[in-house]
Amino acid sequence: MGAFKLELRCPQKVDGIALDPEPDWSFEALLSEIDELERKINSSSKVSVPFTKERPRDISDSKSNGRTSASPFVMRVFEDEMDNIDSEDEEALDQSSVAVKRFNFDDLYLSDSDDSGDDSSLEAQPCLMEKGESGESSLFELSREHQFRVKEEIRNQISALETDLKTESQKSISAIFRVERYREERCEMERKLDTQYQRNIAEALNNHLTAVQRDLEVRSQIEERKIRNDAAYEDAKRKEKALQEEKLRQERTKAEAEAKRAEEAKRAEDAKRAALEAQSRAAKEAAEREAFEASKRADSGSAQEGTYRPQINALNAQSIRKPPAAGNILKAAESALNLEQGRLQKLKQFDDENQALRLRSKEDFRKYERQISKLVQQITGTKDSVRQKAGELVNIFNDARCPQSISVAAFAKKVVSNCKTPRNAAFACGHVIVLVTSKVPTAMDLILAELHRACIYTVPKHYSQSAFESKEAYYNAIGFQEDEGKIESVDNYLARLESYMKLYGALVQTEIYGFQNVHGLKEGWAWLARFLNALPANRYTAVALNAFLHMAGYSLFKKYKSQFRKMLNIISDNFLNALRERGDSNLNPVIAEIDAYLKDNKFLREPEGRSLEGSLLSDVYVPESDYY
Repeated sequence: MGAFKLELRCPQKVDGIALDPEPDWSFEALLSEIDELERKINSSSKVSVPFTKERPRDISDSKSNGRTSASPFVMRVFEDEMDNIDSEDEEALDQSSVAVKRFNFDDLYLSDSDDSGDDSSLEAQPCLMEKGESGESSLFELSREHQFRVKEEIRNQISALETDLKTESQKSISAIFRVERYREERCEMERKLDTQYQRNIAEALNNHLTAVQRDLEVRSQIEERKIRNDAAYEDAKRKEKALQEEKLRQERTKAEAEAKRAEEAKRAEDAKRAALEAQSRAAKEAAEREAFEASKRADSGSAQEGTYRPQINALNAQSIRKPPAAGNILKAAESALNLEQGRLQKLKQFDDENQALRLRSKEDFRKYERQISKLVQQITGTKDSVRQKAGELVNIFNDARCPQSISVAAFAKKVVSNCKTPRNAAFACGHVIVLVTSKVPTAMDLILAELHRACIYTVPKHYSQSAFESKEAYYNAIGFQEDEGKIESVDNYLARLESYMKLYGALVQTEIYGFQNVHGLKEGWAWLARFLNALPANRYTAVALNAFLHMAGYSLFKKYKSQFRKMLNIISDNFLNALRERGDSNLNPVIAEIDAYLKDNKFLREPEGRSLEGSLLSDVYVPESDYY
């Protein structure tokens, strides 16, 4: 790229005064040289017009800092920029060139180089001063004003540059300050984030350690509970073994006492038989003697013979009179009576043993009885309820703090007495009984004994009213209760009888997968056979039979099929006909119920409540075996 330089040069010195400043002058030196130049001009000027300074120089020393030299005004124009100058610029350039021509002097010259040194001085100054013409003076004044304007422009540019420098410096300082503040904020933020991160790590570690500690505590508790359960189980086994040994000892003692009593009774009977035989022989001898004497007297006259024969007949009639048989008082199968006697005897032994334990121990066992009663009352017809209550009852039975005989006896009594409540779920109670007795088999005999004591028709057996001296004695024998010295009504008794028989029927028909019912359908079939063989048809037996069929008939038919139908035919042909022959209007409702059960084949339909509900919270099917 080419460039050309346009330089305007004046004579180097005028009157001994250098017009061009030294290239190495500083700004202060330049100002001082200008002031010196003004003094010399004022002192040596031949023009009468005095020189006055238009504006004081107030440039401070600080403005010249950093400026070590001054250079002449140089304008550079590049060749590639000349093409971009339009016509208006060219016109402006022509005008400016015209204006510049006014400052040309005859003594001024153009130089194409910067090599002109300071040796040339303003040689025209004497010429200018000698001419003394007014035109030259005006031209000098104009050049001096031009110099002043150049100085002022220089000062203004220096001031603008200093202002820009200050502004840029302030901006730099502000930017640096902002950068420092941003760095501090970032550091503070990173410190906070680091602190928060460390806190989160500490919390997570604390939570983890807490969870580990909790898990260890749970495992420790499980191990301790297992150890306690094992110890309680061993203790319970020892107690049960001791109880069995005590029971065997008592049975041996009882057997020995019974043998002794039987032997004594046999001896007494033998003695009585011997006495009767002796008396019979004596009576026979007396009769023979009397007959001999009578035959003797017969020889003396036949009139006396008719007198003595009625007396012999009367004696013989008295000798063959017999007391009424026991079968006329109690009607039951002998096997059923033997089972009842064994269960009642076992219940009596438990009661005696529990009474002795209460007397020896200072522990109050009534709280366990209340807990058992509460659990029995909370039994509902759902599998969850049955499973939960059965598990809690077994845990109470295995509690070493309470003897098992006391808790089992309390359970048997509460479960039988609770069946009288209206909201009782007989099928659910049957499930609980089977689950509990599968773990504690001795509880079944106690429950059956309590049922036999509360309702004689669970044996089954029946008393004949004609064998009792009064109606009150008969009612007490068959299980009527007294309230404030008054015998309860027949309707109340029948309602209780029906609830007991429903519980018994629900118990014998209960079958749970994986658990054995020691008093199941086989015992229910035996009960029905004994009932039809031994008991008469009356209002009490009819209510008992109706309740049993409605609860257990469905399961008995599923197992025995045609044999059960034969049983129903016997009931229809014999039992119902016997009820109708009594002609009692109070029997009509129960006759109608039994007849409808047989004719409508209700034993083919599952009774309501037999299948327990899976859950009250979910309808998802779960196999029955998974609940127990």
